[in-house]
Amino acid sequence: MARCGRLLPGPRRYLRRVIDLPRTRRALESYVPTLVPDAGRPLAAVAMVLTERDGRPEVLLIERAKREGDPWSGHMAFPGGRVEREDPGVREAAERETFEEVGIALDRAELLGRLDDLEGLTGRTPPLVISAFVYFHAAPGPIAPSPEVEQALWVPLDALVDPERRVDLAYPAAAGSSLYPGIRVGHPERHIVWGLTYRFVEIFFRALERPLPDRWPASR
Repeated sequence: MARCGRLLPGPRRYLRRVIDLPRTRRALESYVPTLVPDAGRPLAAVAMVLTERDGRPEVLLIERAKREGDPWSGHMAFPGGRVEREDPGVREAAERETFEEVGIALDRAELLGRLDDLEGLTGRTPPLVISAFVYFHAAPGPIAPSPEVEQALWVPLDALVDPERRVDLAYPAAAGSSLYPGIRVGHPERHIVWGLTYRFVEIFFRALERPLPDRWPASR
């Protein structure tokens, strides 16, 4: 059964040093994202949705339901998905997918900016181009997870920069596998932000001029 919840906040010292809403708004207004020319390639889009609770910024993350054939099955992610023919553009796809996956309408939210595009390795040639848009929603309302979502979490942004939440994730999970950077945001064996979502988090904090430490393997 799909669930929603909130991660308990961490120490305030990280938040005060790293981020607040006015700083985020100013930084993203001036940020010029690096976009990947699609040239007819398959497209996807995600929404990084921020809100405030007790004066502290939080971000919405979802645990994707496990589904056969889904390369991101079970991963922590931002709401989003493939761009469909009826979508006017990638931003509209991110907003549609967010409403379908968690029931949050972004037409009442403030678009803060766009992050760099990323390429997702899904076994397809050419690879998927993924765009990310950052929103602030003052009153997102209750989360209504779809069957595609195992669990949805509102995570304090300070958790994403808390050194005590940094983990190394072996992928593939076998002897001799590489270790990739991750951030524990909930259950220690399930709720780990890594891969593409981690890279978008990196881009977000770099846009705020508060870059995360480089923890990627040399073979990246």
